[in-house]
Amino acid sequence: MEEDTYHLIDNKLDVLTHPNRRDQIHVLTIDPILGRDVVARLWADGRFKHCTLLRPDAADVRDALEQVEEMAKDTITSRIIIFDVRRVTLPKLQRSFNAIVGYNRRDFNTLCYSICIGDGPVNLFLDGHGLDVFVRYLGAHRVDYYPAVFFFDPFLQYEPDELEVRGIDDDFVIPDAVPRRLVRYLQKKENVTLDGIRRFFRAADKDQEIRSRRHRMLRRLYKRQLHAQFPNHHDQVKHWLSRTGVRLATEKMNLYPLFFEDWVYKLLRRAKKNASAKAGETPQ
Repeated sequence: MEEDTYHLIDNKLDVLTHPNRRDQIHVLTIDPILGRDVVARLWADGRFKHCTLLRPDAADVRDALEQVEEMAKDTITSRIIIFDVRRVTLPKLQRSFNAIVGYNRRDFNTLCYSICIGDGPVNLFLDGHGLDVFVRYLGAHRVDYYPAVFFFDPFLQYEPDELEVRGIDDDFVIPDAVPRRLVRYLQKKENVTLDGIRRFFRAADKDQEIRSRRHRMLRRLYKRQLHAQFPNHHDQVKHWLSRTGVRLATEKMNLYPLFFEDWVYKLLRRAKKNASAKAGETPQ
């Protein structure tokens, strides 16, 4: 088996690359609802039956954070690393994420690919704001995590008045309610939970016809809400809803979970192809 590639810098061993990656995906989030959604979506897709999917499974935030920290070094064996970069949890994950990026930096966009799932800038939906407010936000994530694709998740985006104000001594809680601006687009408006919405739209236990129908339903929901929020940006919203996503200056963005599985599969194959090409290189 080929070993990791190293070289010496100032008599210290510096890991440059990790060619011994396999068809493995790390899902790095401390949110059990999002973690289950990502993994269930991939497991329901036959293209990933041969893959190993790893995520923190602890319900308690502190335990989940410890699990992410313990997973850090193991990410060098994965072809895909998925980061949950929403604003509310990122401060708690930042140290572990920095370590993970350090372990994998040399291989990003060649032997492995990172995907970010997150929300957007604070006050995204204030009157007068267009999609250009994402440019600096996405640029910062590109510098930090090298994502091949960034998925904005409308169900993770809370306006300031949609979050409960908590005291400094209160326990940390990840929001699990459906953002109020989205509730009015749902048929069932009472007793609706974010976990229930995730399960309904992924339809992991349903056949492909039903999953496709739910996908179209979710796309229509997003289309209505985004047209209402950005009435002067219909062309950009159209691209945002597509498989390729919307380009904003030098940045690009997609909508989670639209075409999410397709992107993961595409990047998994690309990483595997790059690994095969690298293994076939003639030593210098």
